[in-house]
Amino acid sequence: MALREIRIEGDPILKKVCKPVTEVNDRIRELIDDMLDTMYEANGVGLAAPQVGILKRIFVIDVSEEGNEPHVFINPKIIKTSGSQTGDEGCLSIPGKTATVTRALNVVVRAFDENMEEFELEGEGLMARAIQHENDHLNGRLYVEIAEGPVRDLTLETKD
Repeated sequence: MALREIRIEGDPILKKVCKPVTEVNDRIRELIDDMLDTMYEANGVGLAAPQVGILKRIFVIDVSEEGNEPHVFINPKIIKTSGSQTGDEGCLSIPGKTATVTRALNVVVRAFDENMEEFELEGEGLMARAIQHENDHLNGRLYVEIAEGPVRDLTLETKD
């Protein structure tokens, strides 16, 4: 397992649509492990494959307070959304910035896990937000494209 370089806004790979995964082999397993390590090291709650330079439809999420409940999503499809939530989002590919984004409050996603076993997961609140945010990455879209109002610099907001 290794840490991978997180691609930053302006890198053209972040604007590309990812390709489906047809099988989970050793390279895909290593990618998933590296993505989890990279996400945890960067104190993120989610990370998509294009953020580490790989155009595959894979993302990982862990919204638990302890950082010990990782979820792996391969070839995800959001099949249902409901409700609405508006709040600040950030992104490991846009460090030090945040913006207000409205997303569905609840989502149901169908995906495959690291063993290519299909599952459905219902996410609410932060989990729903993270699923939608990471799924956008797989389609070449960053949260700043749907932000309501300006993208703000976090370093300016935290000064006393």
